[in-house]
Amino acid sequence: MIPGREYTSAEVLRAIFWTRRLVILATFAAVTTATVLVVRALPDRYRSETLILAVSQKVSPDFVRATVTSETVKARLPTISQQILSRSRLEQIISELNLYPELRARLPIEVVVARMQEDFDLTMVDGADSFRLSYESSSPVLAMEVTAKLAGLFIAENSRDRTVMAQEASSFLESQLEDARRRLVEQEKRLESYRLQYGPELPTRLQSNMQAIQTVQSQLQAVTETINRSRDRRLLIGRQLADLQSEEFLLEMGATANSSGQTNTTAGQLETARSELKLLEVRVTPVHPDLVRAKALVNELEARLKKETADKTLTPAEIVRRNKARELQASADSLDREIANLTTEQDELRKTIQTYQAHVEAVPSRESDLASITRDYDTLQTLYRTLLAKREDSKIAENLERRQVGEQFKILDPPRQAERPSWPNRRLFDLGGAVGGLLFGILLAALLEYFDKSLKVPADVAAVLNVPVMAMIPAIMSTAERRQARWRRVELSVGILMVFAICVAAAWLTLHR
Repeated sequence: MIPGREYTSAEVLRAIFWTRRLVILATFAAVTTATVLVVRALPDRYRSETLILAVSQKVSPDFVRATVTSETVKARLPTISQQILSRSRLEQIISELNLYPELRARLPIEVVVARMQEDFDLTMVDGADSFRLSYESSSPVLAMEVTAKLAGLFIAENSRDRTVMAQEASSFLESQLEDARRRLVEQEKRLESYRLQYGPELPTRLQSNMQAIQTVQSQLQAVTETINRSRDRRLLIGRQLADLQSEEFLLEMGATANSSGQTNTTAGQLETARSELKLLEVRVTPVHPDLVRAKALVNELEARLKKETADKTLTPAEIVRRNKARELQASADSLDREIANLTTEQDELRKTIQTYQAHVEAVPSRESDLASITRDYDTLQTLYRTLLAKREDSKIAENLERRQVGEQFKILDPPRQAERPSWPNRRLFDLGGAVGGLLFGILLAALLEYFDKSLKVPADVAAVLNVPVMAMIPAIMSTAERRQARWRRVELSVGILMVFAICVAAAWLTLHR
């Protein structure tokens, strides 16, 4: 184009599409032909796919609750895919089905595994718990076999994972249950030991302790009243016995005054000896010789007086009086023993009351300790019962997964042998090559026209020389030049026909592929 000259859109389009039409056609033909030839030389790739549906467990969750996490298929697929597409798994499949023999011959196994991972595709189906699994290979039969193999692995891996997770859940609950059982037994022993150690002081015994205190107090009151009555009777008997002894003593004194003087002498000596003994007991120690002699003298005189009295002849009144004195003395001795026993019983009852009162006073502190122990025991018991129920549910869920009654993968559309290659799409590639060749030809024509500085019309001369054009001399051609021009037109027509033939051939190959 001439610098400084203004072109209209019609002039630009005419210069590109008419003046450079051969360039456009040649470029279009070359690019289209090359695309057709290259696309035809590409190897065919066949894709086989299958549709897998996640079927929920056959038993209602109201009866059996699954222990496996209820994740969606979309959330579980990445984990299962990583397990299936691991290097060890893919190496085993490549070896079993003899995949990529040429690549294995010249490349490391890691590259072959990466290539197989690229040929594998996994897509979720929108709005459903299902997914499509596909594999691409140069052989349609091999693509179908690999797809079926991978689908079986997905189903088996999902079943195995759910079974393993159910077993792990059962094992975990079993260990937790055993730990809870151990802690519960320890707490039971602690509670039993505490109750055995502080049984009477526990809050549950408060009412019985209070009743026992009332009962023992009633018994103590009755014993006290019995002691008082016995003491009163003892005093009365003592008085009667003293009166009899005084009367007997007076009678004996009168009888001895009328009889021999030996008895008076003995009684007087006894009274004198007793008086001296009492004085010595106050003045000297118990082992003093005078005190010992005084005691011996008193014993001797008492024995002599008793013998003298026994030798006397008693009257019936004296016999009756002495018998009554013996009876009163026996009653007094019995009352003394009864009072001593009742006093001992009274002391024991008082100690019993003090013991029960100590139990009652210790109730608040025992209640606090027992509340803490019981609270821990109740918590552990609730935990144990909960874990026991969960363990049983886990075992049922484990059996459910083992028998494959739980959630499973099911093939809806089994893989089929592809009838047409999935790649390359030759029609699309040929169409793209044709469109690209046309656009490239137009671009090339535009560039050639842009860089062309030749003068073709009077306006170009006026723009360059800045002078008006007065006249135009037509080209004068010789015979040879006319012949050359004729041949150029023939060549142009032949080129157009060739381009048309190439386009028709490319279209035919594309449509009949």
